[in-house]
Amino acid sequence: MNFIPFLQTPAGGSGNMLMTIMPFALIFAIFYFLMIRPQNKKQKETEQMISALKKGDKVITVGGIHGVISSTKEKTLIVKVDENTKIEFNRSAISTVVVDKPATAPVAAEKKGLLASLFGGKKDVPAEAKKEPPPEAGGASPAEPSTGDDKKPDTN
Repeated sequence: MNFIPFLQTPAGGSGNMLMTIMPFALIFAIFYFLMIRPQNKKQKETEQMISALKKGDKVITVGGIHGVISSTKEKTLIVKVDENTKIEFNRSAISTVVVDKPATAPVAAEKKGLLASLFGGKKDVPAEAKKEPPPEAGGASPAEPSTGDDKKPDTN
């Protein structure tokens, strides 16, 4: 039996060719917007952060060493780790720049409440409302051991 006629497309099958290519284009578009584009954006931000490093910045290296930049060179930085300890790192070894921000606890609490209400989490309950429920009738609470006094007498 000859399989070649089954593998050939008909002469008027240009619409069929479009339908064949469409899933691949869709998959490429999804990969671009979900993986490639965010990675490129993150890489640009990292390059910008590395080029903006200056003396006095608090940094964390890729290896987890915390320190303050004491001097900069073209491709390296000297990071002061302790009073008498300075280490030279490549600029690419810097992971993050630590920024000391003032505490914003009330705003964080409001956001927590909003997220909790959106996702069904528990809300903060006032101390008066956090009272324990009364123990079950005729028995001790699970936290307290039974003394045997709560048993009903036999009437037989």
